[in-house]
Amino acid sequence: MKPASIEDLQEMVRSQACITPIGGGSKSGLVAQADGFTPVSSAGLSGMLEYQPQEYTFTALAGTPVAEVETLLAEHGQYLMFDPPLVQVGATLGGTVAAGLSGPGRYRYGGVRDALLGVRFVDGQGNLVRAGGKVVKNAAGFDLPKFMVGSLGGYGYLVELSFKVMPSPAAWVTVQVSYPTLEAGLEALVGLTRQPLEIFALDVQPEDRGATLFVRLGGAVDSLPARLERVKRALGDMQTDVLEGVGEQEFWRAAVELAWVPPGWSLVKVPLTPSRVLALDRELGSHSAKRVYSVGANLAWVAWLGEVDALDVILTQQELSGLVILGAAGKARLGLRNGESFARRVKQALDPNGKFPTL
Repeated sequence: MKPASIEDLQEMVRSQACITPIGGGSKSGLVAQADGFTPVSSAGLSGMLEYQPQEYTFTALAGTPVAEVETLLAEHGQYLMFDPPLVQVGATLGGTVAAGLSGPGRYRYGGVRDALLGVRFVDGQGNLVRAGGKVVKNAAGFDLPKFMVGSLGGYGYLVELSFKVMPSPAAWVTVQVSYPTLEAGLEALVGLTRQPLEIFALDVQPEDRGATLFVRLGGAVDSLPARLERVKRALGDMQTDVLEGVGEQEFWRAAVELAWVPPGWSLVKVPLTPSRVLALDRELGSHSAKRVYSVGANLAWVAWLGEVDALDVILTQQELSGLVILGAAGKARLGLRNGESFARRVKQALDPNGKFPTL
């Protein structure tokens, strides 16, 4: 089913026993497949509703492809600073918020949760609910929009979203450093986080032998050389490579699009902290998993071949949680499931009749 208007969607919610929100289909692991649930596409709820470049805010329908938004923002020298992933394969604004996904750029300005100003959604009784606002200086009332981030469509059907945006840096540069061990790379990463270097992205990637650290800077053209030198000094006497221009942008675009994940592998998002990386990495390495530690090693992207049950056990043992972004649908959440009691209370308030899936 594909509603052509918000009113159509409200009627569908009221008339159908249960529905599953469907966005651009870019996140196969998050598609709910349950008996009795009717898939309802957001493709008919697409388009920019309001954009004020001078205010650095916009409002769009939830089915709007992120690619369209990024193109429009670029025309005005602005961008979505949280680096939404999977844009090139059809990610929508609503799906990005519902999945709670951000890319490596989250390190500088925060994630999708920090950029989201307000939402409108249809609740489980077909009511149209507005939460938040369309301007940055709006903090009145309960911050319900934040609960929609990562909700996986379980609280309501998103139909409209308002975001703040940032000016695009005039130039970018990335420092790349190889280390003999992941431990050494993490030590350098943590050292950088303790200095005022205005880093835009900070990732470390394990290799067959050692690890590679990536440090991205952005800003005015004339400011980058001095900032680049400060980063090099902070890294000590390590040999560094510098990525610039088209090659630099292509590298980060591939990182945002998660292009390093082999076809047919599952992709799992695992929140963590730098201090927990080594223990997790030992287990992942023993299972030949591919991984990248992003956002200052506060997030692991794990590519896993085969059934994810073994990964579920690893995460549970290490008291971590995981979300299956790509892969077979049916088991989206792995490891620990924190906050379920509170989530059930929010679910009961917004969807008392269970119209929407719980993944």
